[in-house]
Amino acid sequence: MYSHPHTPDLRHHGDAEVRDEKLVDLAVNVRADTPPDWLRERVAASLTGLAAYPDGRAARAAVAERHGLPAARVLLTAGAAEAFVLLARALPVRRPVVVHPQFTEPEAALRDAGHEVHRVLLRAEDGFRLDPAAVPEDADLVVVGNPTNPTSVLHPAAVLAELARPWRTLVVDEAFLDAVPGEREALAGRTDVPGLVVLRSLTKTWGLAGLRIGYVLADPGTVAALERAQPLWPVSTPALAAAEACMSREALAEAAEAARQVALDREHLLAGLAEFDEVTTVPGAEGPFVLIRIEGADAVRERLRTLGFAARRGDTFPGLGHQWLRLAVRDRVTTNRFLLALDQALVMAAGR
Repeated sequence: MYSHPHTPDLRHHGDAEVRDEKLVDLAVNVRADTPPDWLRERVAASLTGLAAYPDGRAARAAVAERHGLPAARVLLTAGAAEAFVLLARALPVRRPVVVHPQFTEPEAALRDAGHEVHRVLLRAEDGFRLDPAAVPEDADLVVVGNPTNPTSVLHPAAVLAELARPWRTLVVDEAFLDAVPGEREALAGRTDVPGLVVLRSLTKTWGLAGLRIGYVLADPGTVAALERAQPLWPVSTPALAAAEACMSREALAEAAEAARQVALDREHLLAGLAEFDEVTTVPGAEGPFVLIRIEGADAVRERLRTLGFAARRGDTFPGLGHQWLRLAVRDRVTTNRFLLALDQALVMAAGR
């Protein structure tokens, strides 16, 4: 479905749901109990080198090796959010299209750069699945998430590759792909898809949102164009140390095990949600979060806050509305406590 409706609050993010309040956080998609001790130690050790300017060569080489690419195809960024700003400012874009609902920063960055953004809105009745034919043929920049935030839908890599054109930049946001067991449907590392730009974040799995580290994988020409748009030394020495550490064989094994655990915890959450007649979940969730629909979700969300839980409101995502909530996947004990609170919140909201 192609549309260009009124713009919701694109700059509202999950951290606003928990800021300045002591709530159990189901609003932010950062893995709990992170970063691990070994990663904290690596970051702390880097502080002795703060007098020198950051040198990203080792981290860049580590990312390249992890994905089997030459270093010229890698650009380190201050989180994936910086990459969206660079893409909006550095590329000669005429007709950008963002596939929604998804993370809102790509559209916000494009608008801030003066672009008129067109939207393709995926529909709940289709399970928020992507039909490549819905993307206008003349789009020269297409942005899509995989798995998509907030729907948790994992699009097949072959379907995404159908969007590629020789004249088009295809941006696939894989910020949560390392939370998918086996990284199924990943395009990172592919060099056979024309115009492909893959974004990765290290903030979600490793709990580094406060450090700001991510990277871009693209052809050398695109990487060079984005790098020219960056300020000098855009990624700090501690962030570079973290990036290099997270590319190690041991770190990748730990991330793979975390992904398997997230999948189990997500199934537990979905099983609990299925007990509520008032709750509809988006089918086929594959990310570390789930999207649910509840009539009167705003009231339920406020009741949950009084019971100590923060959920992410859905109405700030284009294509969703006030009846949607996104829930981060947590451990079983936390989920069981949340399900009890949800039961109370639904009763309270119904009786208001």
